[in-house]
Amino acid sequence: MPKLKTNRGAAKRFRKTSSGYKHKQANKNHILTKKSTKRKRQLRGLTGVAPADVAGLRQLIPTKAR
Repeated sequence: MPKLKTNRGAAKRFRKTSSGYKHKQANKNHILTKKSTKRKRQLRGLTGVAPADVAGLRQLIPTKAR
């Protein structure tokens, strides 16, 4: 059986933790002037990946990539 390859695009977007996966939130890259300060502040940091998406991520990131 060949070695499993990590999907490099997914490895850059998701981080594997002991309890699951984390990702950066969307809508924080451009056109920020019309967004409220509260909205931008709440988009900071990393959030957990939905349980329905974890099975697919396990195939994309088979080992701890980061």
